[in-house]
Amino acid sequence: MESVEVESGSFEEPTNERARALLDAAEELLEELGMEALTARAVAERAGVAKGLVFYYFGSTHELFERVLERYYARHKASLAEAFAGEGDHRERLHRVVDEYLDFMEENVTYARIVQHQIASEGPHLPLVRRHLREVLELTREMLRGITPSRGPRSAEHFHVSLSAVVINYFTYGPVLLDDALEDRPLGERRAHVHWVVDSWLDGLERHR
Repeated sequence: MESVEVESGSFEEPTNERARALLDAAEELLEELGMEALTARAVAERAGVAKGLVFYYFGSTHELFERVLERYYARHKASLAEAFAGEGDHRERLHRVVDEYLDFMEENVTYARIVQHQIASEGPHLPLVRRHLREVLELTREMLRGITPSRGPRSAEHFHVSLSAVVINYFTYGPVLLDDALEDRPLGERRAHVHWVVDSWLDGLERHR
């Protein structure tokens, strides 16, 4: 069965136990409290190590934040590629990707908001975000090879941008519009809606072949 290659990027999991503890602590703080919580003192206290080790292993909180984002994107890309691999026809495999995408966003809601903030504000981490988003786009191109045309309104690029909007915007705008957006029933309805949207797109692509 055809699979897709995942760009490994520059992320490597730290082998040092204290460095890994700091990275884990930074990830937890970002998920719980957002970027404002990412101070050297807060990360060190959460990891149970001296504050100076943040600078020893990562140089700055800026670099630490980038390492957390690198880890986030490495997991994201690997999870999508794994979902696409395996048995089933192309449509079944793409629906597995959709489920994995939704699962990943449910578990990482804060990161979607952080990435959108970096893009909207042209923040200091935008080059890293841009690089990884383009790698995810390349992953989508590989998944849709032979299904979408190379150019035009039905190309993989437009499919990718539209799917990203359908998924991510729910986790950023949904909680503002709906008080219960992140509860089980609305999340289940949203999942069904996204699958319906993807089926509609795939049906349209088949009609235009």
